[in-house]
Amino acid sequence: MSSAPPSCRGHRYPVEIIAHCVWLYHRFPLSFREVEELMLKRDVLVSHETIRRWCLKFGQSYANALRCRRSRPGDRWHLDEVFIKINGEHKYLWRAVEADGTVLDILVHNRRDKAAAKRFFRKLRKATQSVPRVIVTDTLRSYGAAHREAMPSVEHRPHKGLDNRAENSHQPTRQRERAMKSFRSVGGAQRFLSAFSGISPHFRPRRHLMTAPDHRAETTVRFAIWEQVTGAAGQPTTA
Repeated sequence: MSSAPPSCRGHRYPVEIIAHCVWLYHRFPLSFREVEELMLKRDVLVSHETIRRWCLKFGQSYANALRCRRSRPGDRWHLDEVFIKINGEHKYLWRAVEADGTVLDILVHNRRDKAAAKRFFRKLRKATQSVPRVIVTDTLRSYGAAHREAMPSVEHRPHKGLDNRAENSHQPTRQRERAMKSFRSVGGAQRFLSAFSGISPHFRPRRHLMTAPDHRAETTVRFAIWEQVTGAAGQPTTA
């Protein structure tokens, strides 16, 4: 992955405005029209359709750049799957997180069988370029079958009570699913959730473990990183 910020050449608005709209949409449960309204309050006239195109074009690039800034994943991964509704049909969201709750990767799939689990394992290894010491899952048998073929050297601990970390990581997705009144397609859900799982957690430090001054300091650092990966660092304020 390239660490250079994506180019905004040819766009009417500066990178600061584009990055701010992408941040608003992925950080808070807002619609494109609500982001449009918030920008209007700042005297920035931009349509919700333009904001939608910005999020599609830049959201994944920003998320990838943030992932590149992370340290190497730990050796204990938690995996879980949950159903999401797309056009009235149940699909499955597979998610892997580290022991501290950091999202490693996600996959939206029609099924939760062995083939889907194997595909997720392969995608996860490609995204992280690493292999854990232990994977923790619920008792879905698809994990065991896929594990024996895709990650035979990794210890597998199937236990319903040990998988709370991954289950809790679904909560922000549920919040967005309600705000968006469900997703429209499998591809659209994959694109949004892939960017969302890279951007939103960056601005969600473990606040319950911090004092207020520490939390403010950590948030300031994370905004500085955001400006660096988007290319907004050093840009003049235009709104």
